[in-house]
Amino acid sequence: MTNELTHQEWTEAQEETTIMVDTHDLTVSYYDEGDTEASENPLVFLHGIPTWSYLWRGVAPAFEDDRRVIAPDFVGYGNSAMHDGFDRSIRAQEQVLDGLVAQLEVDQIDLVAHDIGGGVALRYAAHNPDAVGKLVLSNSIAYDSWPIQFIVDLGLPGTINDMSVDDVDEQLTQMFQSTLIEPDDEFVEAMASRFRSDEGRISLSRNAIATNTSHTTEIDYNAITAETSFIWGENDGFQPIEFAEQLNDDLEDTAGIARLDANHWVPEDRSTAFVDALSSFLE
Repeated sequence: MTNELTHQEWTEAQEETTIMVDTHDLTVSYYDEGDTEASENPLVFLHGIPTWSYLWRGVAPAFEDDRRVIAPDFVGYGNSAMHDGFDRSIRAQEQVLDGLVAQLEVDQIDLVAHDIGGGVALRYAAHNPDAVGKLVLSNSIAYDSWPIQFIVDLGLPGTINDMSVDDVDEQLTQMFQSTLIEPDDEFVEAMASRFRSDEGRISLSRNAIATNTSHTTEIDYNAITAETSFIWGENDGFQPIEFAEQLNDDLEDTAGIARLDANHWVPEDRSTAFVDALSSFLE
């Protein structure tokens, strides 16, 4: 991983806006690069838990010559608002996506989403079928596939209250190092560092407790009309490929599953193969 932006450079490239989520005006940071005059839909990349838009460092920039590329940090993550007192569920993050798309005055987007970002994308595509041209899901949550035990434990107030900032930092660092195929120091530092404060420690716990299975089981999957493809790490113990297979069967217009030799963090571990698969689908 030698050509990607550092996480500091990525942060410096981000823009900020304010989006209302429920009754709260929240700061949302987002990466917005590429060809704003492109005739194709903007490509919007959505991250999961406990990552942020830097997850896409090896993928999103590959499309900037031909597309507008947008990658927000969900509220409670990355460089977006982290203070306590607002909802961070995928229901709320759908409002973030909806608000950002409206502010940027974009009529239709192509969505590429990982982990809980996939749940946000599924909700948005079901509720706004005309606004999504193509949908790409990567090791995404769906149905009752989540939350995993690691996230459930982090969301318990009794757990997080007994953990210091250093404890959280160590746990996140070890989790990424043990689940990435070839852990890259810059990437691991980028992911862990966002929560390296008391505000971040609490935010991570609030993000975790907001993982609500009902928000994907309630989706009307029949309402999703976007052409959908799957780029999946087939060795994922967090979101097994069986859920990609179920989605591939259930959604109206699907283009199949690109099965990559990877675990959960596919955009990072297999960025070149991800770009190839995504490019092929978008053609």
